[in-house]
Amino acid sequence: MKIAEIKELNELELEKKLSDLKQELFNLRFQLAVNQLENPMRIRAVRREIAQVKTVIRQREIAASNN
Repeated sequence: MKIAEIKELNELELEKKLSDLKQELFNLRFQLAVNQLENPMRIRAVRREIAQVKTVIRQREIAASNN
């Protein structure tokens, strides 16, 4: 998901997306531990998406506190 698409989501959708990504990361790490992970680069992509979602959430918090 691109950053522009993430910025279009509202707060509830962002929280849901963040929760889903954290769950996916947990599952990927579990698969890695039991040697069933097919695409190890997916872990990096999910971590990056989590960071992007958290960044957008924080940007909105800062913008709301400045108004």
